[in-house]
Amino acid sequence: MWHEENNRLKRTFRFADFSQAFAFMTRVALAAEKMDHHPWWSNVYNTVSIELSTHDAGDIVTDKDRALAKVIDSLV
Repeated sequence: MWHEENNRLKRTFRFADFSQAFAFMTRVALAAEKMDHHPWWSNVYNTVSIELSTHDAGDIVTDKDRALAKVIDSLV
């Protein structure tokens, strides 16, 4: 579940292995590029942590972040 903290939407995803995590990141990258809205994220083995905020709005959470979060949820 996404939670808002320090002006960012945050969520951590866990997968069975690195390959599944990396495939998920690829799907997210393609969707984010289409939306021209890119996440801050990290990956360690089977775990992907994502933070969303809108730089152009002063690094706060906006509807653009919520829309990308919804798309990301659909890609799991």
